[in-house]
Amino acid sequence: MAGHFYPAEAGSCAGQIKRFLDDALPVSVSAPQIIIAPHAGHVYSGPIAATAYKTLAAHETPPRRIVLLGPAHRVPFRGLAVSDADYWATPLGDIRVDRDGAGRLVGDELAREYEDGFLGEHSLEVHLPFLQSVLSDFVLLPVLVGDASYSQVSAAIDALWADDTVFVVSSDLSHFLDYDTARARDARTRAAIETLDETMLDGEAACGCRIVGGALLQAKQRDLRVTGVDLRNSGDTAGDKARVVGYGAFVFEAAARARLSDDDRGELLAAAATALDEAAANGGAVKPGSPTTTSYALSARRASFVTLKKDGKLRGCVGSVRPVRSLIEDVAANAVRAGFGDSRFPALTRDELERLDVEISILSHPRQMRFSDDGDLVRQLRPGVDGLILQDGEQRGLFLPAVWESLPSPVDFVAHLIQKAGLPRYHWSDSLRVFRFSAEKFGGAFDAASIERHRHSRAG
Repeated sequence: MAGHFYPAEAGSCAGQIKRFLDDALPVSVSAPQIIIAPHAGHVYSGPIAATAYKTLAAHETPPRRIVLLGPAHRVPFRGLAVSDADYWATPLGDIRVDRDGAGRLVGDELAREYEDGFLGEHSLEVHLPFLQSVLSDFVLLPVLVGDASYSQVSAAIDALWADDTVFVVSSDLSHFLDYDTARARDARTRAAIETLDETMLDGEAACGCRIVGGALLQAKQRDLRVTGVDLRNSGDTAGDKARVVGYGAFVFEAAARARLSDDDRGELLAAAATALDEAAANGGAVKPGSPTTTSYALSARRASFVTLKKDGKLRGCVGSVRPVRSLIEDVAANAVRAGFGDSRFPALTRDELERLDVEISILSHPRQMRFSDDGDLVRQLRPGVDGLILQDGEQRGLFLPAVWESLPSPVDFVAHLIQKAGLPRYHWSDSLRVFRFSAEKFGGAFDAASIERHRHSRAG
């Protein structure tokens, strides 16, 4: 594909990639474990791919191996295929192939060697110059995905999972729609990916939908947080707007270690304070309109909790378990509900605002735990990390990870959660279900000055 999808001359190729990376917005991710990047000609999708690859350039521990998974466009086949080559070549040099990894996939019957599938295929090759530009030393395992299920792709990723490995999922989004229709469809696809809803994906949403779906299954299993960090189309880069192709860049990171940038945290706290201030001025009612943001991280679909404390004591805590809207909208709405809708406390008064501390928790996707008895459940818990949702019939209780600060014993943590659900302290039944999640937590004092800054930014 050199000379067709990207420049064939080494200097031109390297220079173009550098320009894309220099122009890409920085993303506050320190250790991505999976990225999704588009695979069209570089003049079309390169700027969006660069946003994803810039996160690899900033990786706190550069990966030793890249597993690159792309959809087959030219040769139809069933399952997954690996190459029998020892090296792959681009104008920027040769890349050694991880033959051991390929052999493991073949030996475990998760893939087969099928060199014909790779002939003339662009979905993998176009990523190589980016990888060569952001990583100094790595081995490559290219995997081509044909007619395969999400679970087949997930099993291959699972078999190759390692601390020194990053998985690159190659996929474009919508194809050949007008500009506005494409933007709307790609926004829905972004929401499905961020909420780990593989059921909403199909070939019209993403040409690599089978790989994306498999990655989302792994995200649920491994407690990964997914953020769309760039979403544009060919009408934004190098084509007309009558018939465009959509491109998205996504980053998967361990939810327990994920951290928003200081700017994003400040904007969220300001949005919460603004919502509380406006609700207090309107007798608990919220003004029409939702907060908006230019930050991809804050416009991502997320579930959140907002905890209010006055003079160090709890004054309200309300949140969402499942993501249904952007993070900044969710935080603003939950701040108001915590201040004016928590049935345990009277509605906030305006003179209380300046005495508040606001704490925000961003929740990961809840995962059901499997255990044989209460002792097994307790042994699986990670103090300080796990939040829990406990449910038996109509009875349900939730503890954020912050509760470990006051209940450091796993036995006490579970017992108090059972009581919170309205059940006897040491209740046990075969119908008991427990889900765990992790959370990014941060907070600060209610800041009147931030309200004016936030209102000014919204007006701008």
